[in-house]
Amino acid sequence: MRLRTKILLSYLAVAIISLVVIFASTSFVAPRNFAHRMEMMMMRESETEHGQGQGRGMMGGENGGSNAPTDEEINQRFRDALNESLLWASAAAITASLLISGFVTWRITRPIKAMVAASQRIADGHYTERLPKHAHDEIGDLIHSFNQMAESLQQTESMRQQLIADVTHELKTPLTTIMGMMEGLEDGVMAANPATYHLVHQEADRLRRLVQDLQELSRIEGGQIALNIHSHAPTELVKFATDRLTPQFADKNIALHVNLPAALPCVRADLERTGQVLINLLGNALQYTPAEGRVEVSAQPVDHQVRFAIKDSGVGLTEADLTTIFQRFYRVDKSRSRASGGSGIGLTIARHLIESQGGSIWAESAGPNLGSTFYFTLPTV
Repeated sequence: MRLRTKILLSYLAVAIISLVVIFASTSFVAPRNFAHRMEMMMMRESETEHGQGQGRGMMGGENGGSNAPTDEEINQRFRDALNESLLWASAAAITASLLISGFVTWRITRPIKAMVAASQRIADGHYTERLPKHAHDEIGDLIHSFNQMAESLQQTESMRQQLIADVTHELKTPLTTIMGMMEGLEDGVMAANPATYHLVHQEADRLRRLVQDLQELSRIEGGQIALNIHSHAPTELVKFATDRLTPQFADKNIALHVNLPAALPCVRADLERTGQVLINLLGNALQYTPAEGRVEVSAQPVDHQVRFAIKDSGVGLTEADLTTIFQRFYRVDKSRSRASGGSGIGLTIARHLIESQGGSIWAESAGPNLGSTFYFTLPTV
């Protein structure tokens, strides 16, 4: 039962109780009260007549007229009886109304007060605070939304703490390497030659790319990147990425195949941002596919969308990888990705870019060493 219905029913209950009390008063209490008053009046009249009769007997026995109550006296007694009954009925109705209103008010304000106290505890940093389930009404919906908000805040806080830990770890590794090399140069342990300087430059470049990726991810998640959405042919998007990576595939002796139907519909997309996603996915396929492997780019229309697929014959993914691969700093092979300079947030950026264009992205794999396929969709024009 919704809260509005409960309040309306409480008002109706107050009105019904008031009418019942008034009806009972006018039907049972008022007649008895009126009869009692008439009886008392008749007794007083009888006593008065008896006293007057004795007086007349002493004065000669003259018989006086009747002292029956007049219509005005009867009406007055009736009004007095009715007013007294209505007064008691009003007192009973007000008492019942106060009890019902107090109960309904308590039922409404109790969870609200609990929510106020819980929100204050959450504001103090206790993100595990939750409220017990309530009836299926507006208050219950509010409590459910409050618990969802608290759960989201707790997850956000956990992600923030994890992000700080991950960033600290990612920055620590190249900084430690650079400091170790510089100390070796100062102590004369390492030779001051181009090879040493090149290693220092590589680690500094890793730091630069990591900072740039973090800045871009922050802008994307904050909605600070304006997308230039236009109609593009899927072949145009794929060519934007493959033209830049074809030499790298040739150097590693990995076959890159493009399989796009001729009649694919155009999609609504940002050319550079979608090309960035494709470059990221193709770069991962290049990184995790051994020499003489195969990578295929394909696309097909599906339900007013075009689904792109990047399939490789590389190291594959486990079920655990599939559920966490788009999280920040997640790496399938940590040692290999660090050696190649990956920041571990490229797929996170790709997910945000695709979702901001109205699409979705996911990965599938038959298992380790069985290759993997990354899919993403874009809406058609």
